[in-house]
Amino acid sequence: MAKLYFYYSAMNAGKTTTLLQSAHNYHERGMRTLIYTPKLDDRYGIGTVQSRIGLKAPGHIFERTHDLAALTRADITTFGALHCVLVDEAQFLSKAQVWQLTDIVDALKIPVLAYGLRTDFRGELFEGSQYLLAWADNISEIKTICSTGKKATMVVRVDDAGRAITDGPQVQIGGNERYVSVSRSEYKKIIAGDGYIELKQAELALK
Repeated sequence: MAKLYFYYSAMNAGKTTTLLQSAHNYHERGMRTLIYTPKLDDRYGIGTVQSRIGLKAPGHIFERTHDLAALTRADITTFGALHCVLVDEAQFLSKAQVWQLTDIVDALKIPVLAYGLRTDFRGELFEGSQYLLAWADNISEIKTICSTGKKATMVVRVDDAGRAITDGPQVQIGGNERYVSVSRSEYKKIIAGDGYIELKQAELALK
């Protein structure tokens, strides 16, 4: 039975690697997949889904105005049977698009695997993640660790000097140079002004 799966984590936990491995597993069995990736995430080129360890695959870009259920139906009409839909950076989905993912599952009987961050650098839910948490059939955490060795559940945005940023727009595309995953206790220290993250320390924590 088809289901909507949401795999969430902090930054640098291997979400995209896991997505690409899932797609590979389907392909090995002669099954076709469709990968959606947000247009605004152009770190590796628009339409390219790439992990930090170098795995990559082409993806179909989406914007917040796109109807993912309609796009999926059109893909099936053009290319034939589809066995799985995968969504990278699913936190950037709109509420309406998460509902459309449920239509892909319920009406088209195709499993959907969505991968994304749960919260932003302020500790607040992204819109896409909020509704995936509410409507997904299965929810799983992909774990990573803080530099302290504790489980990392929060994300800190840093400036060019490595200082924590506590204000600004929710969405700012970046990687290791801009975000650090930390435990909740470390996050509290940092936003209280008691912690200072240097980029070198952040890089070490991500190795």
